[in-house]
Order: sequence, then structure tokens, then C-alpha cells
Amino acid sequence: MITVKCSLDNFIYDVHSLVKAFYPGEDVKVSPVQSDETESCDIFIDYLSDHSEIKIFKDKELVSSKISEVSEISDRPEYKNNLKKALYESLSEYTGRKLPWGTLTGIRPTKIAVTQLEKGISDDEVRKYYKDVYLTSDQKADLSIEIAHREIDILSSIHYDEGYSLYIGIPFCPTTCLYCSFTSFPRSMFEKKINDYISCLKKEIDHVAENFKDKVLDSVYIGGGTPTTLNADELRHLISYLKDRIDMSKTKEFTVEAGRADSITEEKLIALKEMGVTRISVNPQTFKQETLDLIGRRHTVEQVLKAYELARRLGFDNINMDLIVGLPGETYDDVYETMQKVKELDPDSVTVHSLAIKRASRLNMWIEEHGIECITNSDDIMDMTYKICSEMGLGAYYLYRQKNMSGNFENVGYAKPGKEGIYNILIMEEKQSIVALGAGTVTKRVFHEDDNYRMERCDNVKDVNLYIEKIDEMIDRKRRLWFT
Repeated sequence: MITVKCSLDNFIYDVHSLVKAFYPGEDVKVSPVQSDETESCDIFIDYLSDHSEIKIFKDKELVSSKISEVSEISDRPEYKNNLKKALYESLSEYTGRKLPWGTLTGIRPTKIAVTQLEKGISDDEVRKYYKDVYLTSDQKADLSIEIAHREIDILSSIHYDEGYSLYIGIPFCPTTCLYCSFTSFPRSMFEKKINDYISCLKKEIDHVAENFKDKVLDSVYIGGGTPTTLNADELRHLISYLKDRIDMSKTKEFTVEAGRADSITEEKLIALKEMGVTRISVNPQTFKQETLDLIGRRHTVEQVLKAYELARRLGFDNINMDLIVGLPGETYDDVYETMQKVKELDPDSVTVHSLAIKRASRLNMWIEEHGIECITNSDDIMDMTYKICSEMGLGAYYLYRQKNMSGNFENVGYAKPGKEGIYNILIMEEKQSIVALGAGTVTKRVFHEDDNYRMERCDNVKDVNLYIEKIDEMIDRKRRLWFT
């Protein structure tokens, strides 16, 4: 446990995120200062009007002390950035570590670049801003700028104020993976509730059809869970209802996250193709069988290969593959072998996820037993995935970060030109409203105010039974968000 005390509680969240990045295997507790007994903590941060003092203790002995100038506290954003830089420099000097993203926490990195580039600021000035304000490495600044240019180009035809995107959540999976914290439940437990769940989705679709008929539907994403835990008839029934009720004539992308190979069948893929789905995912996560067994995927490498080949044979020309870097026990060589297999298959897009260690996942218990050192990620691994994706003709087009990511890195989507996931960019950049249907989903309404964007959200309950019971209340939440 790393204990931190601060003399102001305004920045506790930011302090926690930054300290956690330096100590990923430790629990971090940040609390306001209650007394002058600073020796009772590991890190003491004293916020003053024009400077900060950061003290680091080991076994109650002071081992590092640093005083840094900060701006006037009335200028909160600059004051916060300066405080985080001072804390970063102290921890970097003490631990001997540098973080690739510097002090960047709680913000999507590419939003910075997109916002500045849209104002006409040059690449060099944006790069300097990343380095000066956030201490970001050259490589990560360049990656953000590269992606920002692609995002601006891809989204140039999106209907922001007069359009929306639609997310439909299917919260069922064959099994729950070791690292998972998403809303997902074994289908076997809810077999008798599937029809009721689909009926509730149809009620939400009716609400959208009635209230958004004057808006353009730019993209549709059916995710989960694992949408292909539904059988072929259920998929066909749900999607045909969606297409009958909502005008999709201007929809640029229709994605179904097929996901796990043990849920993909020829009948389901035929149903998706017949229903006009334009983009699917076949997600191996890794091509190392021992790791698949460990994380509870319950499918074989051979099943992934067959599912992918089947999708190609049936005519799908926009297939994504999700991979996870930092899975338990995997090394550089393991990730390299996975990337070589991906290269042979030649998917249209690849999403490289850095493992995020979520509190709600079973992975936490595994780490307690085996140690955080079994979770490996590095600059070399991320550089290698970037290089191989580039060799495949895939360009980086979206990026996001989560709390507690392995190695404090990022998730990056790569795609062939014209095969980028539009919905993926929209969910990250938060410039278009997204209406979300199903248990555990979050609807986001974006307000366009001059050149600024403001977002409000409402969520559906996570529990499937409660969602079915309170479906009218879920719809009313959306109605209040938009129409009151």
C-alpha cells in the first residue's frame, strides 16, 4: 500500500492516477492531510499559493524532498498541471522511471491534438505542447498527432449536431474472462430471459425510431458481452426489427462484435451478412493456447483461424481483430509470435489493447497469488506491434487509455485505408451523441455550443433482470435527457 497525503483535496483524483502509474502493482490511497505528522505516509504533498513541496518517505525516513514553483492557485488548470509535473519529476527521480505519457491522466490524448489542429496550430507546436505541459515522450506525441490527422479526415463527413450513432449491448458471454469487468453474464443463466431481453431492446428501438426520425444515423455498433451468443434466428430477428423501424439508408458503418471464436458459427455469420452488417470482429486476444486457457477464453487457436477463414469465405471484407498485450505470463516473444500470425491472416484492422487491471475482474486475485511481475508490457513490445501493423499497411487511427493499464501504455486501433472503425473514433472524441440500448449501457448526449462541446449522460442499469423489469424507466431516462 502506497499512502499519500495532500494539503488540498481538490486534486486527489489526479494525484492518485499519477502515483498509481508509477506503482502499478500497489494499492494507492490518497487522503487529505489531517495533521503535521507527515512521517505517517509514503508521499506528502503540500500545496501552497506559489510553490509545492513534495516529500517521499521510506520506512518513515525522509528520502527525497523537492520544492517547485507553481502558478497562482486561481488559475486552476495551469496550477494543476504544474503540481502534476512537480510530482512526476519527484517520483521519476526517486524511482528511476519515466512514463511514456508523462503526466497525462484523466484525458484522452488525441483530443488534445485534434482540438489544436482544428484551430490551425502546426504539428510542431502541438508536439511542443505535449512535451512542455505533460512531459509526454516524443514517440507518444507523434502518435497522437498522427492519429489526430486521420480522425479529422475520417470524421469530416459525420453529421454532428444533426446526427447520432447507436450502440446496442448484448450482455451475454459463453464464459467470463479473467481480466473482464464489462457487463456480461453467462447465457446459460439467462436462457429463459433472452426473448424478454430482446423485447426490451425492441421497446428502446421504438423510442429511438419515434424521437430521432429527423436525425441521421451515422453508425451502429452491436457490442457486449458477446453479441454472437445470440443464435442466428435471434440475431436476424433483432437486426431486421432495427432496420424496419429506423432509417439506416445514410449509415456509414454497421458493426457487430462477433468476438469470441467459440460463439461464431456459419449460420450466425450468414445472418449478419444477410442483415447488411458491414464490419465484424473476430478476436483472438492472443495466439498462445496456454494463455487462452489461463484467461478463460474456452476456445482454441484453431477455432479462431476457422472463424476468420469462414468470415472471409462468406464475403466479409472489413474484419477487425482485437489483441491484448500484457496478458499473464506472456513475453515479448509471445506477442511477436501472435503478431506474426495476425500478419499472415491479414485482417482489415487490428486493435492492440494494453491489459487494464480492473478491480472488478478476477485478474486481481490472480495477481495477488502470482505477483504483478507476471504482467509484462514495455516500449519495445508496443513499438513492435506498431511496426508490424505498419508492415501490414495498417495506419493508427484511434487511441485511448484506461486506468491501471499494464506499463501505463495505451490501446491503439490500426486499419487499412477506408476500413477504420468510425464508431470507435466517435466514442473517443465525444463530438456526436450516442444513444445506447441494453443493460449496462451509457447514452451520451453532446451539446454543440459555438465551438465547444458539452456532454451529459444517462445510464441503463447493469443487472439484466432489473433492466427487463424497469425498461420503461430506462426509456424515460433517455426522454428526460433529450426532451426536458
